[in-house]
Amino acid sequence: MRKINLIVIHCSATRCNRPYTEADLTADHLRRGFSEAGYHYYVRLNGDIKNLRPVVKPGAHVKGYNTNSIGICYEGGLDCHGIAKDTRTEWQRHSLRVLVRALKMDHPEAQIVGHRDLSPDINGNGEVEPMEWTKECPCFEVKRERW
Repeated sequence: MRKINLIVIHCSATRCNRPYTEADLTADHLRRGFSEAGYHYYVRLNGDIKNLRPVVKPGAHVKGYNTNSIGICYEGGLDCHGIAKDTRTEWQRHSLRVLVRALKMDHPEAQIVGHRDLSPDINGNGEVEPMEWTKECPCFEVKRERW
């Protein structure tokens, strides 16, 4: 089994009022040259958790961190106008919490971070600040959640 030290939360960066299925996500990743979806799990608007890639296999979801991480993506992240926003439904919030807690039982040493938290610390102050984010994903502050 791989040693997991990160659980990385992502959003699909799709509008909350337009369905984006796991098949859509996989097709988009295949078009970008991946062999399959890059995330291990996908959480749909209704809270359904979809397994996309076995956890024993490294993901393809955050460059430089895939070897020792698990990638979770939730559907949405943009409002109906295409602006970054925390669009998680109550079902998604619940499913994300359940999934992360289950993964933490198997990988208690793993830190839970958002994709944007892995952006480079350009000014070297030890903190990745909004001005340094390479992406806004996952459009909420992961560290403030009660996992």
